[in-house]
Formats: sequence, C-alpha cells, structure tokens
Amino acid sequence: MGSSTILYDQLKTAEPFFVLAGPNVIESEDHILHMAKHIKDITSRLGLPLVFKSSFDKANRTSSKSFRGPGLTEGLKILERVKTTYDVPIVTDVHETVQCEAVGRVADIIQIPAFLCRQTDLLVAAAKTGRIINIKKGQFCAPSVMANSAEKIRMAGNENVMVCERGTMFGYNDLIVDPRNFEWMREANCPVVADITHSLQQPAGRKLEGGGVASGGLRELIPCIARTAVAVGVDGIFMEVHNDPSKAPVDGPTQWPLRHFEELLEELIEIARISKGKKQYQIDLTPFPL
Repeated sequence: MGSSTILYDQLKTAEPFFVLAGPNVIESEDHILHMAKHIKDITSRLGLPLVFKSSFDKANRTSSKSFRGPGLTEGLKILERVKTTYDVPIVTDVHETVQCEAVGRVADIIQIPAFLCRQTDLLVAAAKTGRIINIKKGQFCAPSVMANSAEKIRMAGNENVMVCERGTMFGYNDLIVDPRNFEWMREANCPVVADITHSLQQPAGRKLEGGGVASGGLRELIPCIARTAVAVGVDGIFMEVHNDPSKAPVDGPTQWPLRHFEELLEELIEIARISKGKKQYQIDLTPFPL
C-alpha cells in the first residue's frame, strides 16, 4: 500500500474530523516554519490529524499588482523544509498541468482551485502523480458537478480523491454556504471537506485607497460556518490561519487568528462528537393513522 493510500485511509477514518490548515500563501521561510510549529502543536494536543497548507503561487489574485508568493521552485523547497522539520503532510494547490509532477514530489495532497474544478487536463495530470487530490467546488457549480470531477480523478487511475465546499456566488461580491451541499456532495463517494474561511470571502468586494478593488471577507462568521459544517458531519475542515491576519498579504479578511485557533477547534470537536452520535433518520412516508 502506497504512502498516499495510507494517509488517505487515515483521513477518511479520522474522528471527529481532520484538519487542513495554514497561512494562505508562503510569505517567508521563517514565517511558514513558525506557523507550522504552532499549528501542529495545537492539533497534536487535540488529537486531530493535520495536513499543513500553504500556497507557493496565488495565480488568481484580483489585481496583477498583488503579492503572489515565492513561486514554484522556492516555494516547494520551503514546503519540503516544513514537511521534514515537523513530520507533517503537506497540501498545496496547482494551477497548470506542468506544475503537477514537481508538486507531487513534495505535497501529499494536491489541491485543485475552485475556478479550475472542471478542467479535465489539470485533474488528470494531478491524478497521475498518485497523490491525494482535493477538489474545491467552483463558486459557480452545483454540488452534483463534484461527482463528475471526482470521477475524472478515478478514471485517471487514482482512487484517492476528496471534494471541498467553499461557497457559492450570491450576487457579484458575496458568497453563501448552502449546508445542503455537505450532504449532496456525498454523491461523489469520497470524503467531504468544508472550507470555512474562503467561503466567507467577498470577491472583489473591498475598494482600495487610490482606486482598484480586492477581496474582502467576513472573518467574524467563520465560527458560524464551522459549527454548521461539523454539525452536518463533514469529514474534514479546511481553514487558513495567520498569526496577524490584518497584515497578511493575501486574504487577510478571511484568515483566522492563530491565537483563537485552539479554542475554535475545541468547540468544533465537541459539536462534532455530539452530532455524530445522533440518529440518522430513514424517512418513512407511509401515512400515519389518525
């Protein structure tokens, strides 16, 4: 059994859930190592399986002037350092087919961005690395689409796939989370992950001084979405965490403060354990005698 399958089986059976967490983008090697240490310490204390997340390149930023990260080569070196220093698996995203092979040599999970969730060539190239593939549901997609995207991974010879809810467009500059999607995405026949931070973005909804726009967000509602997701019974939680979100160069408004990371996870563990002990109803529509 390969290392990816072993990790996939561990995540599938995690109780009450697994965690994909880290800062949105690699800002520096020192910062990413600092974040990885604290995040792993917290999840280890709580007994939650962790896959550390950060991006080497944010290729879909709102503005061409925005910070993107260190790039593929330097970024993968830093992520590999995190992996070996703290003995923690890594998840990072790809945007082009040519990135998949190199990323697959370092990352344990390759993430497909929401905008690209239907791109067959990218899905197939990622699948062929043999790594676990986490596909984010497009903000423009019905949950049923994810069954097709997951099947593209399997058709390429890789059974290790998971799907991730990250919100649905609600007008031009807002997203909404439909809790029904957490159940409907089960049709993909794989683990379901809830992205509790990106799902609270307000795309291009923040005007900048001097002109232009950037993505805003509703950080204060992250606990609300998180509670909903674990109460429904998702398999994993994806969240971006930062030691100083107000100074984060990317997606600051939707990164969760590191100082509150542990207390939020503690609450979610309690909710998940209670929820998973509840009866699952098989609805009987036979008329009730009056």
